[in-house]
Amino acid sequence: MTIGWAALVGLIGLVGVTMFQDHLLYYPERATLDEMQMLSGGLAPWPTAPEFRALLAEPEAPARATVIVFHGNAGHAGHRDYYAEALVPLGLRVLLAEYPAYGPRTGALGETSLVADAVRTISLARDSYPGPLLVIGESLGAGVAAAASARRRDAVAGVLLITPWDKLENVARHHYPLLPVRALLRDRYDSAANLASFGRPVFVAIAEHDRVIPAHFGQALGAALAPPKRLSIIAGADHNDWFLRVGDRWWRAAIDFLLAGEASGPPG
Repeated sequence: MTIGWAALVGLIGLVGVTMFQDHLLYYPERATLDEMQMLSGGLAPWPTAPEFRALLAEPEAPARATVIVFHGNAGHAGHRDYYAEALVPLGLRVLLAEYPAYGPRTGALGETSLVADAVRTISLARDSYPGPLLVIGESLGAGVAAAASARRRDAVAGVLLITPWDKLENVARHHYPLLPVRALLRDRYDSAANLASFGRPVFVAIAEHDRVIPAHFGQALGAALAPPKRLSIIAGADHNDWFLRVGDRWWRAAIDFLLAGEASGPPG
Protein backbone atom coordinates (compact mmCIF):
# COMPACT_ATOMS: atom_id res chain seq x y z
CA MET A 1 0.00 0.00 0.00
CA THR A 2 2.80 2.39 0.92
CA ILE A 3 4.73 1.55 -2.26
CA GLY A 4 1.60 1.95 -4.34
CA TRP A 5 0.82 5.31 -2.77
CA ALA A 6 4.39 6.51 -3.34
CA ALA A 7 4.19 5.46 -6.97
CA LEU A 8 0.89 7.30 -7.38
CA VAL A 9 2.31 10.45 -5.83
CA GLY A 10 5.33 10.21 -8.11
CA LEU A 11 3.11 9.79 -11.15
CA ILE A 12 0.99 12.79 -10.17
CA GLY A 13 4.17 14.79 -9.73
CA LEU A 14 5.45 13.83 -13.15
CA VAL A 15 2.12 14.64 -14.79
CA GLY A 16 1.86 17.94 -12.92
CA VAL A 17 5.28 19.22 -13.92
CA THR A 18 4.81 17.98 -17.48
CA MET A 19 1.53 19.90 -17.58
CA PHE A 20 3.32 22.98 -16.29
CA GLN A 21 5.94 22.79 -19.01
CA ASP A 22 3.69 21.84 -21.89
CA HIS A 23 0.49 23.68 -21.02
CA LEU A 24 1.65 26.69 -19.03
CA LEU A 25 5.07 27.41 -20.47
CA TYR A 26 4.40 27.02 -24.20
CA TYR A 27 1.19 28.00 -25.96
CA PRO A 28 2.26 28.28 -29.61
CA GLU A 29 -0.29 29.45 -32.13
CA ARG A 30 0.22 28.46 -35.73
CA ALA A 31 -0.42 31.05 -38.43
CA THR A 32 0.69 31.82 -41.95
CA LEU A 33 3.00 34.75 -42.55
CA ASP A 34 0.17 36.55 -44.37
CA GLU A 35 -2.07 36.13 -41.32
CA MET A 36 0.64 37.46 -39.02
CA GLN A 37 1.24 40.47 -41.22
CA MET A 38 -2.47 41.22 -41.35
CA LEU A 39 -2.76 41.07 -37.55
CA SER A 40 0.29 43.29 -37.10
CA GLY A 41 -0.86 46.00 -39.49
CA GLY A 42 1.34 44.96 -42.39
CA LEU A 43 4.75 44.70 -40.76
CA ALA A 44 7.42 43.30 -43.07
CA PRO A 45 8.89 39.79 -42.80
CA TRP A 46 12.52 39.75 -41.69
CA PRO A 47 15.09 39.03 -42.98
CA THR A 48 13.04 37.73 -45.90
CA ALA A 49 9.74 35.90 -46.27
CA PRO A 50 11.38 32.51 -47.05
CA GLU A 51 13.80 32.90 -44.10
CA PHE A 52 11.25 34.50 -41.79
CA ARG A 53 12.21 34.89 -38.13
CA ALA A 54 10.71 38.29 -37.19
CA LEU A 55 8.32 41.08 -38.16
CA LEU A 56 10.07 44.36 -38.92
CA ALA A 57 8.92 47.92 -38.19
CA GLU A 58 11.11 50.85 -39.29
CA PRO A 59 10.94 54.51 -38.21
CA GLU A 60 10.71 57.17 -40.90
CA ALA A 61 14.08 58.69 -39.99
CA PRO A 62 17.27 56.63 -39.63
CA ALA A 63 16.92 54.42 -36.54
CA ARG A 64 18.95 55.39 -33.49
CA ALA A 65 18.92 51.78 -32.29
CA THR A 66 17.47 48.36 -33.09
CA VAL A 67 15.23 46.51 -30.65
CA ILE A 68 14.53 42.77 -30.73
CA VAL A 69 11.39 41.69 -28.85
CA PHE A 70 10.95 38.13 -27.59
CA HIS A 71 7.28 37.72 -26.73
CA GLY A 72 5.42 35.73 -24.08
CA ASN A 73 4.41 32.10 -24.25
CA ALA A 74 1.05 32.44 -26.02
CA GLY A 75 0.02 33.34 -29.56
CA HIS A 76 2.66 34.56 -31.99
CA ALA A 77 4.65 37.67 -32.86
CA GLY A 78 1.84 39.09 -34.98
CA HIS A 79 -0.11 39.76 -31.77
CA ARG A 80 2.65 42.03 -30.40
CA ASP A 81 2.34 45.08 -32.64
CA TYR A 82 1.89 47.23 -29.49
CA TYR A 83 5.68 47.12 -29.13
CA ALA A 84 6.10 48.67 -32.56
CA GLU A 85 3.44 51.26 -31.78
CA ALA A 86 5.32 52.29 -28.63
CA LEU A 87 8.91 52.10 -29.84
CA VAL A 88 8.96 53.21 -33.47
CA PRO A 89 7.90 56.78 -32.53
CA LEU A 90 10.99 56.87 -30.28
CA GLY A 91 13.16 56.42 -33.35
CA LEU A 92 13.74 52.70 -32.92
CA ARG A 93 13.77 49.88 -35.44
CA VAL A 94 11.71 47.01 -34.02
CA LEU A 95 12.05 43.30 -34.72
CA LEU A 96 9.22 41.20 -33.28
CA ALA A 97 11.05 37.89 -33.09
CA GLU A 98 9.23 34.62 -33.62
CA TYR A 99 10.09 31.32 -31.95
CA PRO A 100 10.50 27.91 -33.54
CA ALA A 101 7.12 26.11 -33.71
CA TYR A 102 5.22 29.42 -33.46
CA GLY A 103 3.46 31.18 -36.33
CA PRO A 104 4.72 29.75 -39.64
CA ARG A 105 8.09 28.62 -38.28
CA THR A 106 9.22 25.04 -37.91
CA GLY A 107 11.36 23.67 -35.12
CA ALA A 108 11.11 22.28 -31.62
CA LEU A 109 9.80 23.78 -28.42
CA GLY A 110 12.01 23.90 -25.35
CA GLU A 111 14.75 26.03 -23.81
CA THR A 112 17.57 24.62 -25.91
CA SER A 113 15.75 25.28 -29.18
CA LEU A 114 14.34 28.71 -28.34
CA VAL A 115 17.53 30.12 -26.85
CA ALA A 116 19.74 28.87 -29.68
CA ASP A 117 17.35 30.37 -32.20
CA ALA A 118 17.28 33.68 -30.29
CA VAL A 119 21.07 33.79 -30.35
CA ARG A 120 20.95 33.43 -34.14
CA THR A 121 18.39 36.24 -34.38
CA ILE A 122 20.58 38.53 -32.26
CA SER A 123 23.63 37.67 -34.34
CA LEU A 124 21.83 38.33 -37.62
CA ALA A 125 20.47 41.67 -36.38
CA ARG A 126 23.94 42.67 -35.17
CA ASP A 127 25.37 41.88 -38.61
CA SER A 128 22.52 43.64 -40.43
CA TYR A 129 22.21 46.98 -38.64
CA PRO A 130 24.63 49.57 -37.28
CA GLY A 131 24.17 51.24 -33.92
CA PRO A 132 23.10 49.91 -30.52
CA LEU A 133 21.13 46.67 -30.27
CA LEU A 134 18.63 46.31 -27.42
CA VAL A 135 16.76 43.16 -26.41
CA ILE A 136 13.30 43.06 -24.81
CA GLY A 137 11.77 39.92 -23.33
CA GLU A 138 8.30 39.51 -21.87
CA SER A 139 7.34 36.65 -19.51
CA LEU A 140 8.72 33.49 -21.18
CA GLY A 141 10.53 35.85 -23.55
CA ALA A 142 12.35 37.38 -20.57
CA GLY A 143 13.91 33.99 -19.89
CA VAL A 144 14.81 33.58 -23.55
CA ALA A 145 16.16 37.14 -23.77
CA ALA A 146 18.29 36.77 -20.65
CA ALA A 147 19.90 33.54 -21.82
CA ALA A 148 20.47 34.64 -25.42
CA SER A 149 21.75 38.10 -24.48
CA ALA A 150 24.24 36.58 -22.06
CA ARG A 151 25.59 34.41 -24.87
CA ARG A 152 25.89 37.41 -27.21
CA ARG A 153 26.98 39.90 -24.55
CA ASP A 154 29.33 41.48 -27.08
CA ALA A 155 26.41 42.35 -29.38
CA VAL A 156 23.79 43.63 -26.91
CA ALA A 157 23.80 47.13 -25.43
CA GLY A 158 21.04 46.52 -22.87
CA VAL A 159 18.09 44.33 -21.91
CA LEU A 160 14.52 45.13 -20.82
CA LEU A 161 12.82 42.24 -19.00
CA ILE A 162 9.05 42.54 -18.52
CA THR A 163 7.16 40.34 -16.00
CA PRO A 164 10.23 38.12 -15.55
CA TRP A 165 11.21 35.46 -13.04
CA ASP A 166 14.54 34.89 -11.36
CA LYS A 167 14.48 31.22 -12.33
CA LEU A 168 11.69 29.07 -13.68
CA GLU A 169 12.10 26.48 -10.94
CA ASN A 170 10.84 28.98 -8.37
CA VAL A 171 7.73 29.77 -10.40
CA ALA A 172 7.03 26.08 -10.94
CA ARG A 173 7.36 25.45 -7.20
CA HIS A 174 4.95 28.34 -6.53
CA HIS A 175 2.30 26.76 -8.75
CA TYR A 176 3.03 23.17 -7.66
CA PRO A 177 4.26 23.45 -4.05
CA LEU A 178 3.93 19.72 -3.26
CA LEU A 179 5.70 18.37 -6.32
CA PRO A 180 9.41 17.44 -6.80
CA VAL A 181 9.95 20.27 -9.25
CA ARG A 182 13.74 20.28 -9.22
CA ALA A 183 13.92 16.64 -10.25
CA LEU A 184 11.30 16.82 -12.98
CA LEU A 185 11.63 20.25 -14.55
CA ARG A 186 13.03 19.98 -18.06
CA ASP A 187 13.61 23.65 -18.89
CA ARG A 188 15.40 25.88 -16.36
CA TYR A 189 15.52 29.43 -17.71
CA ASP A 190 17.68 30.64 -14.81
CA SER A 191 17.76 34.35 -15.65
CA ALA A 192 19.55 35.34 -12.45
CA ALA A 193 22.44 33.00 -13.24
CA ASN A 194 22.46 33.85 -16.94
CA LEU A 195 22.81 37.58 -16.27
CA ALA A 196 25.11 37.31 -13.25
CA SER A 197 28.10 38.68 -15.17
CA PHE A 198 26.26 40.42 -17.99
CA GLY A 199 27.72 43.87 -17.31
CA ARG A 200 25.22 45.76 -19.46
CA PRO A 201 22.19 47.81 -18.33
CA VAL A 202 19.19 45.69 -17.38
CA PHE A 203 15.75 47.24 -16.80
CA VAL A 204 13.36 44.95 -14.90
CA ALA A 205 9.63 45.75 -15.19
CA ILE A 206 7.23 44.03 -12.80
CA ALA A 207 3.43 43.92 -12.83
CA GLU A 208 2.33 44.84 -9.31
CA HIS A 209 -0.53 42.33 -9.15
CA ASP A 210 0.89 39.62 -11.42
CA ARG A 211 -0.96 36.35 -10.78
CA VAL A 212 1.08 34.29 -13.24
CA ILE A 213 4.60 35.34 -12.23
CA PRO A 214 4.10 37.05 -8.86
CA ALA A 215 6.02 40.27 -8.37
CA HIS A 216 8.47 38.86 -5.83
CA PHE A 217 10.10 36.69 -8.50
CA GLY A 218 10.91 39.76 -10.58
CA GLN A 219 12.10 41.57 -7.47
CA ALA A 220 14.38 38.64 -6.67
CA LEU A 221 15.84 38.88 -10.17
CA GLY A 222 16.39 42.61 -9.77
CA ALA A 223 18.12 42.07 -6.44
CA ALA A 224 20.42 39.42 -7.95
CA LEU A 225 21.63 41.58 -10.82
CA ALA A 226 24.77 43.65 -10.69
CA PRO A 227 24.63 47.33 -11.71
CA PRO A 228 23.77 49.01 -13.97
CA LYS A 229 20.16 48.00 -13.31
CA ARG A 230 16.78 49.57 -12.74
CA LEU A 231 13.54 48.17 -11.31
CA SER A 232 10.08 49.45 -12.26
CA ILE A 233 6.86 48.24 -10.65
CA ILE A 234 3.89 48.91 -12.92
CA ALA A 235 1.17 49.99 -10.51
CA GLY A 236 -2.11 48.10 -10.69
CA ALA A 237 -0.95 45.83 -13.49
CA ASP A 238 -1.58 42.10 -13.86
CA HIS A 239 0.43 39.76 -16.07
CA ASN A 240 -1.49 40.40 -19.28
CA ASP A 241 -2.52 44.06 -19.03
CA TRP A 242 0.73 45.80 -18.09
CA PHE A 243 1.10 47.42 -21.53
CA LEU A 244 -2.20 49.27 -21.01
CA ARG A 245 -0.73 50.91 -17.90
CA VAL A 246 2.46 52.37 -19.35
CA GLY A 247 2.83 55.25 -21.75
CA ASP A 248 5.36 57.14 -23.80
CA ARG A 249 7.12 58.56 -20.74
CA TRP A 250 7.67 55.09 -19.29
CA TRP A 251 9.00 53.67 -22.56
CA ARG A 252 11.26 56.65 -23.11
CA ALA A 253 12.74 56.32 -19.60
CA ALA A 254 13.40 52.61 -20.08
CA ILE A 255 15.06 53.03 -23.48
CA ASP A 256 17.11 56.05 -22.37
CA PHE A 257 18.41 54.07 -19.39
CA LEU A 258 19.49 51.19 -21.61
CA LEU A 259 21.13 53.44 -24.19
CA ALA A 260 22.95 55.45 -21.54
CA GLY A 261 25.19 52.44 -20.98
CA GLU A 262 25.99 52.37 -24.70
CA ALA A 263 26.92 56.07 -24.63
CA SER A 264 29.41 55.49 -21.82
CA GLY A 265 30.98 52.56 -23.64
CA PRO A 266 31.19 48.86 -22.80
CA PRO A 267 32.41 47.84 -19.37
CA GLY A 268 35.96 46.68 -19.01
